[in-house]
Amino acid sequence: MKTRTISIAVVGMLAVAAGDPAYSAANTGQPLTVNIKRLSMDTALRIGKAAIDKCRKEGISATVTVIDRGGDVQVVLRDTLAMDVSIPISKKKAYTAMEFNSPTSAMEDRFKGAYNVPKIDELLVSAGGIPINIAGNIMGGIGVSGAPSGLTDEECAKAGLAAVQDDLEME
Repeated sequence: MKTRTISIAVVGMLAVAAGDPAYSAANTGQPLTVNIKRLSMDTALRIGKAAIDKCRKEGISATVTVIDRGGDVQVVLRDTLAMDVSIPISKKKAYTAMEFNSPTSAMEDRFKGAYNVPKIDELLVSAGGIPINIAGNIMGGIGVSGAPSGLTDEECAKAGLAAVQDDLEME
């Protein structure tokens, strides 16, 4: 019931804002729409494949997850012998890196104490996730899980990004 009341209040406020010229984008000089670049499925697949290839060169069976800027999965590649648990772990690493726009390895010592941000179910502060940040635009995240070391996972993720970074920057 409380959610419904809040929803009705928000809709009411939006109706007032939409009718008030002070809230009109045309009056503020702001654009009416925003163009947002997104990774194509083919690009996300190239990232995932390059990361898997790097892990294989290291003798590791891993899972790679590439998420878009909204936190939605675009590609998951699980190598033949990668453990099933590596699937949700790689997703959480990718999501955490994207949300904080930081490699997850850089956050391992950032959050201390019983009541901290990484206690949120979708987040995992463990090395192996990197953001996809191209020319200051966060386009998603890459998470890798399966190596004995999170730093090795992260090297695989970096190889995935390196496979497309130049192409994305030139676009």
